[in-house]
Amino acid sequence: MESYAAALLYAIPFFVGLVLFEVLYGHFVKKQMHNVMDTVSSLSSGLTNIVKDSLGLGIIIISYPFLLEHLALTEIRATWLVWVVAFIALDFAGYWNHRLSHHINFFWNQHVIHHSSEEFNLACALRQPISNLLGYYALLLIPAALLGVPNEVIAVLAPIHLFAQFWYHTQHIGKMGWLEYIIVTPSQHRVHHAINKEYLDKNLGQIFCVWDRMFGTFQEELETVPPQYGVLKPAHTWNPVIINFQHLWRLIKDAWRTQSYWDKLRIWFMPTGWRPSDVQEKYPVTVIEDVYNFTKYRPEASLALKGYAVFQMVATTILLLFMFYNYAAIGFDGLLIFGAFVFMGVYGYTTLMDRKYYAIWIELFRSVAGLSVIYWSQDWFGINAYMSIGSLLVALYFLITIGGAVYFTYFEKSYTEPLVS
Repeated sequence: MESYAAALLYAIPFFVGLVLFEVLYGHFVKKQMHNVMDTVSSLSSGLTNIVKDSLGLGIIIISYPFLLEHLALTEIRATWLVWVVAFIALDFAGYWNHRLSHHINFFWNQHVIHHSSEEFNLACALRQPISNLLGYYALLLIPAALLGVPNEVIAVLAPIHLFAQFWYHTQHIGKMGWLEYIIVTPSQHRVHHAINKEYLDKNLGQIFCVWDRMFGTFQEELETVPPQYGVLKPAHTWNPVIINFQHLWRLIKDAWRTQSYWDKLRIWFMPTGWRPSDVQEKYPVTVIEDVYNFTKYRPEASLALKGYAVFQMVATTILLLFMFYNYAAIGFDGLLIFGAFVFMGVYGYTTLMDRKYYAIWIELFRSVAGLSVIYWSQDWFGINAYMSIGSLLVALYFLITIGGAVYFTYFEKSYTEPLVS
């Protein structure tokens, strides 16, 4: 995990820099694809995901080394061939994992966060899950295990394979000629994120589009059908923690409410969106019917609130970078506490972005807790060793958070942006 944390010290600024570049490019070409609050929500989702992954939170049902030890029929030595085979195996597994996530109710919960943005840009690529707490991915790598692909090769290629899926989340790149027949392109991925009926559950490939063409899930982007983005059951919140578990909560409620014991069991494994008939009739859920005429989620937000949201996201990112920089010295118990502050922070300020009245209590609790840590330890997880006034700056951040929560809850009454986008 320590090496992963070290890699994130470079990956986070790199991806955030590319998002900023896209924002600036959209501004200068008069084709802005970013909404401030949506982008803050997306980037904040990415922060929660990397905290969860860097701390190894979750239960691994089965690991790749275990499969390799018990299933390998041969052994490929670490030559160029093994790297090619491993990358193809990862992409094949990624396709089927992606397909399961789109077609099975329970698995959709771990993927819905990625589709929840009603915009399509590089920031939404960073909407990654914290709800994927059951690690079953290795089961999809059985072909690699049978061929004896070394675990070290998989470990190196897996993050590369993941990071390589970032670039095509953009509307600024059109169709790419002959590459459209080989790799997943922005045009193909716009189709994948669209909620138009012509595009639903299409283009599930991650690097190579050959799997979609082989298994009948490929769909070209049509000039006559402009993609509309989001999910058919809109999230209606900027809070990525809530979005991660909205679908699961709906499944739990439906399983509890239905009178059929068979439906209580099968709801988890039925196609995405399936609900028991008795529950569907008694407890209807709003679903977008006309994808060209629906109100995007955009609660009123003043320029000050937008600026405050950006400040909170940037401050949280800086704190997180320090956590990764000082990863080993902080220790696992300290990392869990630090990670809890990050989760609480994201939950607090995105709830404030939603204009929820109870956001102030979340912000007050985490700020007082943070100030207490600084008071009792006279430090903030070792930051004073690198900067003599480091803990004072963190304390100032918590005081600003208290002031911001109070101001936006009780004093700000005027808004500059209409509810309907």
